[in-house]
Amino acid sequence: MQDNYETEEIKQLKREIAKLRLEGNLRKSLSNQLTIQKKIADDAKAEALTKSEEVAKISNQLAKYLSPQIHEQIFSGKQSAEVKSNRKKLTVFFSDIVNFTDISDELESEEMTNLLNFYLNEMSQIALKFGGTIDKFIGDALMIFFGDPESKGPQEDAKQCIQMALEMQDLMTQLSDYWSKNYSLKKELKIRIGINTGFCTVGNFGSLDRIDYTAIGSTVNLASRLESMSDPGSILVSEDTFALVNNFFSFENPKEVKVKGFLRSIKCYKLQKEDTSKEDIFSISGKGFQISINKKLIHKSIISDLKNKLDNLISEDND
Repeated sequence: MQDNYETEEIKQLKREIAKLRLEGNLRKSLSNQLTIQKKIADDAKAEALTKSEEVAKISNQLAKYLSPQIHEQIFSGKQSAEVKSNRKKLTVFFSDIVNFTDISDELESEEMTNLLNFYLNEMSQIALKFGGTIDKFIGDALMIFFGDPESKGPQEDAKQCIQMALEMQDLMTQLSDYWSKNYSLKKELKIRIGINTGFCTVGNFGSLDRIDYTAIGSTVNLASRLESMSDPGSILVSEDTFALVNNFFSFENPKEVKVKGFLRSIKCYKLQKEDTSKEDIFSISGKGFQISINKKLIHKSIISDLKNKLDNLISEDND
């Protein structure tokens, strides 16, 4: 009887031992599986990080080929890489270096490359400062537009473009000695600028394999024509641009010119170069009114007349 009891006890112990061994093997197997899964997860994380770094690197490289606004639109998902366009009111800017062909003949190719890269970099920094979308470099020429992909309204877009153009011309004046000292130029380096405002077709143009984000239309063509007609060191704007910004800047008397590709004569205005800082503009608005005054341009008689009209309004309200 006792032998049977001991035998049952031994069997029970053996069963317990077998269970413990099974649990141990299960734990070991689970530990191995967890180690494998952790390694897979770590490898996946490392690969994702590598891919992310590669994407960031590619993004940074693409940023040099695209205007920052367009680059941000693409990588944020707001802009798709497909051939499509929209109609928008833009202010379009063109500039080029006067007698650039003659200058390039004077310089060695390396000097010419350094000069051109320095010039385009300086102009680009000013364009980005004022929020312009740099469309393209065409040799020494620049095409920039305001109003897409983001707009502050036609008037503000035009004002920003004018301010940008003034700062560019001011910088060229400041650099007058720099060109002769560093590149032995015999003549002062000058640029001419043309600006026009109007509706354009803007968006992606090209083939299914390669597209270019740009603006096209008669508005763009006129801006380019105005630039070619502009005097060295000057800024020529169209009648449409003038209508938006004439309260903020000084212009010479208009001229009517015949422009290739346009049936009617075009009225254009040469911008006077004195800058208009933000401190010179007094703006106030509210429900039912909006007033912007350029303190440099407004005449005292107009201020007096405006004051009388406001006093009359107050008197009418009191009655």
